[in-house]
Amino acid sequence: MKFLDLAKVYIRSGGGGGGSVSFRREKYIEYGGPDGGDGGTGGSVWAEAVDGLNTLIDFRYQQHFFAKNGQPGMGRQRTGRDGDDIVLRVPVGTEILDEDEETVIADMTELGQRVLLAKGGNGGFGNLHFKSSTNQAPRRANPGQEGVERTLWLRLKLIADVGLLGLPNAGKSTFLAATSNARPKIADYPFTTLHPNLGVVGVDNVEFVVADIPGLIEGAHEGRGIGDRFLGHVERCAVLLHLVDGTSETIAGDYRTIIDELTAYGGALADKPRITVLNKIDALDDDERAAAHAELEQASGAPVLSMSGVSHEGVSEVLRALRACIDDERLRHKPAQEAEPWRP
Repeated sequence: MKFLDLAKVYIRSGGGGGGSVSFRREKYIEYGGPDGGDGGTGGSVWAEAVDGLNTLIDFRYQQHFFAKNGQPGMGRQRTGRDGDDIVLRVPVGTEILDEDEETVIADMTELGQRVLLAKGGNGGFGNLHFKSSTNQAPRRANPGQEGVERTLWLRLKLIADVGLLGLPNAGKSTFLAATSNARPKIADYPFTTLHPNLGVVGVDNVEFVVADIPGLIEGAHEGRGIGDRFLGHVERCAVLLHLVDGTSETIAGDYRTIIDELTAYGGALADKPRITVLNKIDALDDDERAAAHAELEQASGAPVLSMSGVSHEGVSEVLRALRACIDDERLRHKPAQEAEPWRP
């Protein structure tokens, strides 16, 4: 399934049915009178956050969603049938934006959340509704209310607990593959990761979700590279994991490049809790490790962890550090396994 995190949709609610002008005429019935029914209500357009989706690819193939109109009223005081509603099923974490791509209409952050996007038009009153002592034979009825037509943007921001940051080939996908069942593409060239990947990581009987996004480069906030398109996927994370390639000749420069891009991106992304890790230490000897570690600590001004996604050295310490930064409400606790009864 292809990943798509931005889609444009056209929606229209159903118009209400018109009221009926009708009079009762039956054989052997001496007194008639108005009996026109009201029109039915048009269908509405809803959005609902559902489980099992992590892409908006369905909206690539269907972009128009038009609800049914309400049926007109009929004689014998019969009300027209209401139009059927339409529900747009979107992944959890989807933002619904107005046509200007800036005004947020709804933020679907909870499973089962429903939002009304376009309300169906009310049905018109039939002439029965206008009967009075001074107007016993009204010959007018109201038309149905027109539906609402809108153009909306759907923007997906994956809900993860940890977001991976770093330059291309910093080892983000390798870390995700080593700690979860996710199998992202791994290769020795830049921008191997073309779309975000999610993995469920477990440590100390709890699980949390890690999001891997394409690598950032200098000038990403201005549109260079592809990582800037996906920074929104780590906006909802509780903590950021910044991986720095320990084999690079410019460790301090690599660190500052990512920090500068986070700051230039804006929002609260640069203020989120962040853990800095020196990666790929399996390719360094003891002296090189110490020098790289000291250089990164001096650049970050904070303690730095070291690990290798290939050899798994230091991975457990990094996972425990991430677990300590995530709120208990976001952690998924594994059910305790009951001990099996002893058998001879």
